[in-house]
Amino acid sequence: MSRVIVDKKKIDELLTRGVAEVIDKENLSKKLQAGKKLRVKLGIDPTSPNIHLGRTIPLLKLRDFQNLGHQVVLIIGDFTGLIGDTSDKASERPMLSRSEIEKNMQTYLEQAGKVLDTKDFEFHYNSEWLKKLNYLEIGEQADLFSVSEFIARENIKKRLNEGKRVSLREVLYPLMQGYDSVAIRADVELGGTDQRFNLLAGRKLQEHFSQKPQDILMNNLIAGLDGRKMSSSWGNTINITDPAEEMFGKVMSMADDLIIPYFIHCTRVPSEEVEEAQKALKEGKNPKEIKGKLAYEITKMYWGEDGAKKGKNNFDLVFRQSKIPENIPEVRFQEKELDILDLLVRTKLCKSKSEARDMVEQGAVKIDQEIIRDWKIVISELNNKVVQVGKRKFCKIKIK
Repeated sequence: MSRVIVDKKKIDELLTRGVAEVIDKENLSKKLQAGKKLRVKLGIDPTSPNIHLGRTIPLLKLRDFQNLGHQVVLIIGDFTGLIGDTSDKASERPMLSRSEIEKNMQTYLEQAGKVLDTKDFEFHYNSEWLKKLNYLEIGEQADLFSVSEFIARENIKKRLNEGKRVSLREVLYPLMQGYDSVAIRADVELGGTDQRFNLLAGRKLQEHFSQKPQDILMNNLIAGLDGRKMSSSWGNTINITDPAEEMFGKVMSMADDLIIPYFIHCTRVPSEEVEEAQKALKEGKNPKEIKGKLAYEITKMYWGEDGAKKGKNNFDLVFRQSKIPENIPEVRFQEKELDILDLLVRTKLCKSKSEARDMVEQGAVKIDQEIIRDWKIVISELNNKVVQVGKRKFCKIKIK
């Protein structure tokens, strides 16, 4: 059993770094300062196969609690994932099938282990308790909440005003997330600001079941590569499973105004160093240099020092020296020639012919480092040709 550490500086940082709101901050601070061992809960729904950096923000906070000796509890929402949380969605999230959930969560524990110390944490699937509930029990829990409370939420109100469907299924989700807190007797629950209603539901349900209401620590949300909130459904993510070279390159491609938020939320670089970086940016230092440090730090967290060096070397080779990286994927065809649009789609460098045409017209497509500007062209003698789209997508053609 780990010993609880009472360190005022670490506790202050725990309650402030990347934190948007704490409920009840005074109560939680007192418990931490008193050295009480807390049960700290985080739930993650496997709605996609990969954990992205946005989801690592509460995971890193969970690790901070773990480092102070508290009992962290990770819940994989194999049951809540079926129902789907629409807290941050502009439209109804479709129900997932059991097979989709099982496929998505195959490596979740392994991925979480890149952040948490897996030797010392409690782990559950929430189907352990949720699938056992009957209609009477669900009705009893639902009686604690009103429909007006649910539809008062900003995104739900917006959907209703726009005439969009809101299913009764969506109303049940906060009950299920809240009951997770009852089942594991949580002292603290972590989550993003978009989860506020669900997190508060846990407090209400715990009081109903004669438990002390959990404290809540909500983290800020970060933007993805396109400036919108990072989301798997939008494809604007940096996944912790991304190869080192891709991870490093993605960080380097993001907007300069995200550098400091990523340092704060997605790393554990000391706050003093983050403040120095922020000061340097304000004084006009080249953002690419500071972003390079950020990319190195993030890549190192998930791929170690060797992976970070590999990512940096690849970036320097491709982006600064305009060379083709080593070990690019190979794609095999029987045909010895293809028109450029077919080639880009079949190599999966573009999702559609319309996207492929746009890339060609933008001058973003190269064959053996020569820019292709005619989207009607046929590429012959394909064997061993290197195809490039943008700055990060490459493949080599092999003829069977």
